[in-house]
Amino acid sequence: MGIRYYAYAFDGDVTDQVLSDPRSVVSADPLADAWGLEPGVRISRTTFEQAVCERDMLYLDKAWRHLQVLTAPLRAGITARPAFRMFEGSITMHDEGWDPWVRALTPSEVLAIAQDLDEVSDGEVGLRLPVSSHVDRDREVDYAVGYLRRARTFAKNLADDGRGMVYLIG
Repeated sequence: MGIRYYAYAFDGDVTDQVLSDPRSVVSADPLADAWGLEPGVRISRTTFEQAVCERDMLYLDKAWRHLQVLTAPLRAGITARPAFRMFEGSITMHDEGWDPWVRALTPSEVLAIAQDLDEVSDGEVGLRLPVSSHVDRDREVDYAVGYLRRARTFAKNLADDGRGMVYLIG
């Protein structure tokens, strides 16, 4: 299945509560939320339409890694751009699989991220993604740009509403 990215919005008035327990905002079955599956069921038909409202959930599939590279510092010693906070992190591998990365972002952090994402051009994606002979570059860039646009919209909507978010990579 692979490592995927899921983000859930929360209202600003519960920020302290969410910071103390970020997992409380994340669904028990984020993939079901993202793909329109029945939560917890092993075999099910999917609608491939997000079951949770797009203002409340962001699904970045496996493009989170592309967006992480896009927003990461260009080299060691340089400060990451604010949007990197939205994509930063990695899972912890162990014998039985992996432990996900979970982070809560406050409404003020989301505002800074939204403003920064607004400055990231679609064209930067093609410039920053690593080149690989094993991948169709144009398709990979289009894939990343599509999810960058979703991330921009999600962050902007949260910022406009004074909301924060919790994201899970896993």
